[in-house]
Amino acid sequence: MEAELVGQLGVDVELIRGGGGVFDVVANSQLIFSKHKENRFPETSEIFTLLSELPDIP
Repeated sequence: MEAELVGQLGVDVELIRGGGGVFDVVANSQLIFSKHKENRFPETSEIFTLLSELPDIP
């Protein structure tokens, strides 16, 4: 997913390894997806959609 985000959106991506099944996606200091809250992993297309809805993201 990291390579797809960089390649298609040209955004800076930072992978922060964690534990305990945590998978959060944060953009512009805003949580846009939480595996814990949704009880599932996101689809890549879902992350693109969520990012495109944010201001200051191409």
